[in-house]
Amino acid sequence: MTDKPEPLPDRLALLSDINAVKHIGMGVRSGRENPPYIELGRQVTSLPDNDVRLRVEPVRDLIDDVMHLYPPAERTRADAWLAPRLHATLRLTRREAADEAMWNHLALAVAPDYLVWRHLPAKGKDGLPPMVSASRFRGAHYTQAFSRLWWAAELFRNGADYAPAVVACGNQDVLNTLLRLDIIDHRPTAQAMIRLVADGVARTGREVNALATVANAAAGTLLYDVLAEDDDWYGDALETWVAGADSAPVVSRRRLPDGPADDPVSAPAVDTLAERFRELFQDAPVRGRTAPPER
Repeated sequence: MTDKPEPLPDRLALLSDINAVKHIGMGVRSGRENPPYIELGRQVTSLPDNDVRLRVEPVRDLIDDVMHLYPPAERTRADAWLAPRLHATLRLTRREAADEAMWNHLALAVAPDYLVWRHLPAKGKDGLPPMVSASRFRGAHYTQAFSRLWWAAELFRNGADYAPAVVACGNQDVLNTLLRLDIIDHRPTAQAMIRLVADGVARTGREVNALATVANAAAGTLLYDVLAEDDDWYGDALETWVAGADSAPVVSRRRLPDGPADDPVSAPAVDTLAERFRELFQDAPVRGRTAPPER
């Protein structure tokens, strides 16, 4: 299996998509070969040396810890543990997190062994050996192994509280479905949908997919930001939190860290949308459900 990179780079850097693609072959994806770490080091674009957030060691320590905490049979549980801690350790702005080149570097040069540990399927397809999807190394924010965790923590946190993000990352169908939807940018919508997941209204993959479908479809006729208004989000608290990275403590392994001190989402706004989504879900077609649940 893939070895931990040795030596590790000291700092995160940018690895372009063009250069990343060259090194995501079958050998790397199957865990039979290590990425060419020396060559990768020659192909990156360096980031500012004085930015403490870009140190690799704290991120790599988290990755080592999560692989130690969860046995391979329970590796999906690692997402809920790692997502808030990755977010609180990196302290990125949304603009920075939108740069796929940094996630490419993290996946290939810092933690390819984690990708194989977390995402290698039990069986291969079409006679090929089991392989990690290439999109886990280089892909959209909702598929790339680390980007999806950071964005799940960012979009589903409720102000400084990461607990809703833990719920979101504890359900793979939330990560695979809800994270793709533009409506999740509306904070009351995100919190209302996670409430239904936490309450057990939508538990199975089919139910979460059905909830996502009806909520997304209804957004075309119901203006969620009018039905459940959210305070304007300017990112000031996030920027203040980012600026405090120099003095931030190491994130706790036992308790959830605190995120940026945005105001929490309005409880009445979440209540309004949660009830609306609950009503829509009652009549949603769910494969395998013989009849809508009783109201």
